[in-house]
Amino acid sequence: MKKGIILGIGVLLLATGCDYEEGNTKKDIENTLNVGNKLVENQPTPTDIDYSLERYNLIKRTYWVNGMRDKARALPTPIADMPLGYIVLLTESGSVVGRFVVDGKVSSLNSFLTPDSEYYEKSGGEYSSRNNWLPDVDGSYGSNDTGIFFFTTDGKYIEWTGTYLYSDIPFVVDNPIVKVGN
Repeated sequence: MKKGIILGIGVLLLATGCDYEEGNTKKDIENTLNVGNKLVENQPTPTDIDYSLERYNLIKRTYWVNGMRDKARALPTPIADMPLGYIVLLTESGSVVGRFVVDGKVSSLNSFLTPDSEYYEKSGGEYSSRNNWLPDVDGSYGSNDTGIFFFTTDGKYIEWTGTYLYSDIPFVVDNPIVKVGN
């Protein structure tokens, strides 16, 4: 009898606690969405961007990695003074692998020109029972390594999957710290 009463009280406490937590969680979600909507209203996404350096990099990379390097080198851009960046590639231990001047910007290896599927979450308010996966522009499916890529000012292409420092101002890493052990 005692076990039944204790078990009953425990279930009642758990159920009450869950309702309380769910109510707070729902309220937190609602508050977060309201704040987000207010900020989007006060600071809307810019609609006056006429040219994307990210898309430029993706198009140039597509040509480059598919053996069309002349086409990649000749890819026109309306930006007269392409921004420069400065990057240092580092090993996990802190050793410098290389230093480069970046022509334009650094891009993620997981940025794409097209979506990878027809649907992301819902279609017409209902979950789709079938989602057609779309190939990338080179006809391949799947994802890339997690990392970055960029082009140097002398026209070289570099991919990197490690740690790096990047800035739009020149800098030098004189004395890297090499970690030994954990």
